[in-house]
Amino acid sequence: MSELNVQIKSKEKSYPIFINNENLENLRTSILTFIKNNNYIIIFSRKVYKIYGKILNFPKDKIFILKDGENEKNKKNLDKILNFALSKKLTRQDYIIAIGGGVVGDISGFAASIYMRGINFIQVPTTLLACTDSSVGGKTAINTDFGKNLIGTFYQPKAVFINVNFLKTLDERQFKSGLGEVVKYGFIEKSCHSNQEFNLINFLVENHDKILSKNILTLMGLIEICINLKISVVGQDEKESGLRKILNLGHTYAHAIETLTKYKKYTHGECVVNGILFALKIAAKLEKIDKEYKFLCEDLINKFEFTHIPNFDINKIIKIMQSDKKATANEIIFILPCSYARVEEEKFTPDTLKEII
Repeated sequence: MSELNVQIKSKEKSYPIFINNENLENLRTSILTFIKNNNYIIIFSRKVYKIYGKILNFPKDKIFILKDGENEKNKKNLDKILNFALSKKLTRQDYIIAIGGGVVGDISGFAASIYMRGINFIQVPTTLLACTDSSVGGKTAINTDFGKNLIGTFYQPKAVFINVNFLKTLDERQFKSGLGEVVKYGFIEKSCHSNQEFNLINFLVENHDKILSKNILTLMGLIEICINLKISVVGQDEKESGLRKILNLGHTYAHAIETLTKYKKYTHGECVVNGILFALKIAAKLEKIDKEYKFLCEDLINKFEFTHIPNFDINKIIKIMQSDKKATANEIIFILPCSYARVEEEKFTPDTLKEII
């Protein structure tokens, strides 16, 4: 087992991340030991509960099961979770615990942030995407008809429990969806200003077969690298006022695709990869990167055989981008590659973006 620590400027918001491959039967004991004698509820992903509910063996009266899918991250389900917490008479000293992927973590964290103006929250990510990205950093949200994650808060958990054994039963599509965020970390590594050098791009190239075969030790190392990079960013910029924006590489375009397809056709990671390819094209046209680096990035993406997403009507995409929470009144904000493993912010008016494309 390894333990990492997220160091937020406010010490009250700092918290541990436990990464291990112990027997899953031990997870309940670890969580209950951490929360001591406080009351709690568990928000479970439906798929995860079907596979691991008996193994984890939490009391059924404390469990709320959320259907799977990005479109479940909505206000209706938020209200259900809040009412469930109220029915169990949770106090501000108690806990909401999320066991599932990014959808469960996002909506449960948002519920925790507004329940009695803030209740303790624990993340137990069960997908590669949640393990490497969404469970760490405190972003919580729900989706709306107007776009993804437009209603939310920054709210840090009290702890994150990562058990890599959950990934053994993750289907190939969801596993590769997580790899979309992993590849992103390779392309932004040097901009994260970490005090360690991981050479993630090289790690991904050299270990792609082990990663795709879900070699447990390789996955533990991969998760630890990604989390270390995110810790470095979040520790310097908790609420995305500056450095944290680099984590949005590929996301401006990705969120537009997800909104346009109503969160039903493609996974988040698939859209992020498509967004990264879009950003590479823009960066190359603006001569921010050379052809060799663009080819290196595209070659790495091709090694993982991500789902191909066709091009969409750029006018529709740009219209949605203008509603993105990172956009300004007149400009769309992109994170673009600028050199090896480095990115920078670039702003475009809709007309300029169309002209470049």
